[in-house]
Amino acid sequence: MSEESVSQQGGAGARPQGLLQQMEELMAALNADLSALDADLQSAGGAGRPNDEARPIS
Repeated sequence: MSEESVSQQGGAGARPQGLLQQMEELMAALNADLSALDADLQSAGGAGRPNDEARPIS
């Protein structure tokens, strides 16, 4: 863990409310990254995923 992240957390005695806020910010950033990845995959047309017609019938 970098010194910067330790100082932002307030060290070992960080308040739970501060940790909750940090987790919410991290989740928001993760959600934005996943949304961007989903948009990239959608624009690629699902390349690499077989469509229903190419899938063998079992």
